[in-house]
Amino acid sequence: MVEESYILEQAEKKEQEALTLIEQQKTKLEEWVPKTKLGKMVKEGRIQDIDYILANGYKILEPEIIDYLLPGIKVEFVRLALSKGKFRRPKLVKIVQRKTAEGNKTSWIAMAVVGDENGHVGVGIGKSYDVPIAMNKAVRNAKLNIISILRGCGSWECACRQPHSIPFKVVGKSGSVKVVLMPAPRGVGLVASSEAKKVLRLAGIKDIWMVSFGQTRRRINFVQAIYDALRKLSLYRIQPAYKNISGVKIGKI
Repeated sequence: MVEESYILEQAEKKEQEALTLIEQQKTKLEEWVPKTKLGKMVKEGRIQDIDYILANGYKILEPEIIDYLLPGIKVEFVRLALSKGKFRRPKLVKIVQRKTAEGNKTSWIAMAVVGDENGHVGVGIGKSYDVPIAMNKAVRNAKLNIISILRGCGSWECACRQPHSIPFKVVGKSGSVKVVLMPAPRGVGLVASSEAKKVLRLAGIKDIWMVSFGQTRRRINFVQAIYDALRKLSLYRIQPAYKNISGVKIGKI
């Protein structure tokens, strides 16, 4: 117990170090040397729109591409666990262990959400033996998994034709968790839990109703179910008449 409490105390210190390190990495774009063809085209200025890349199905293999095209991108971490003791504080990382012949191997898991609050969001998971490495991996994977969000006004109570919500009801699943997102009229806000608000806010959604089922305490499946629902928005075929009524917009506005 003493050893485990010491490990958790050290993890809290490393969380702050990792957050400062992630902020410092945003200023190193000038030193970026692209290795892929897509990265070279972005660095040369031949591609200046992230929606063009996502619409044509290009595979993003370098997170610097997202930093270059979305300079105002924001990063938030999902609270995966609680610290032990009388005053239980939320933690950004989760400790996991596996049995080996030499003893218990300790690792850390982090989950990051990135977005520009204007139609783009990504979710990623990182795992490593050290806290800062796991958090950096989570941010990197979240940037590589970024998608464009379909927004609109699908609420019959509002019908303002402004992309402040989603255009229709959608369902997302991950593991035992099922999430239902429903369009809401303007002024309702994000009717969801605090962790779900991180994904919806970074995606650029201002008003929505959410209902969840299953083991929602499993934060990884919970956030991935929301991400799956937002991804499905752009997979449905929408009639042109409904596009005019709901004011559907994909990506940035």
